[in-house]
Amino acid sequence: MPININNQAFGARVRGWRDRLGLSQEKLAELAGLHRTYISDVERGARNLSLNSINKLATALQVSAATLLLETGQVLPGHMIDILLVEDDPQDVELTLASLRKVSLLNRIQVVTDGLAALTHLAGGDSAPDRLPHLILLDLRLPKMDGLEVLRRIKADPRTRAIPVVVLTGSNRDRDLDTCKRLGAGGYIVKPVGLQNLCMVTPQLSLHWALLSGAPG
Repeated sequence: MPININNQAFGARVRGWRDRLGLSQEKLAELAGLHRTYISDVERGARNLSLNSINKLATALQVSAATLLLETGQVLPGHMIDILLVEDDPQDVELTLASLRKVSLLNRIQVVTDGLAALTHLAGGDSAPDRLPHLILLDLRLPKMDGLEVLRRIKADPRTRAIPVVVLTGSNRDRDLDTCKRLGAGGYIVKPVGLQNLCMVTPQLSLHWALLSGAPG
């Protein structure tokens, strides 16, 4: 699924890194596992890109996707990319972190293990609003305060209302998913979180790409 980025700026960035490495378009296409005409289209800004293609290009150019996207208007210099993961199961935490690291976009991720801790973390942004996360991955089954109540409070608070929330659930038949949608969740992922299902849900959020946006409004 294509993601919304500045194609012309991204193409110039790819061309610059390719020239720096002394690669031809043919060689870059070979390294990235993409067609030669695809590389040409990317560099001309004529191709809508998927997250998968961006990661292939970044790997071939020996940089992270975050570095490749820098100066394209998708990552703001001086701003770190924050994700708040609210999950109490250690195994699910590790699987989620592994999937996020495969994207090679993360500078910072905070893990909290219960609902109250999530709200406490968000409240801490009062003195430093730039520390609010750009994306929240929220498990529904949490100790101390369940995910539904956490979501309800996030969306009721003007400070945090604009932060996209992706719900983590054990089943796509979870009866609480309709409630999550009504409360303002941006989507859901059936656990365990993998790179594929993460990439499927994030373009649906009201952001250019949740992991690459600037601070929430």
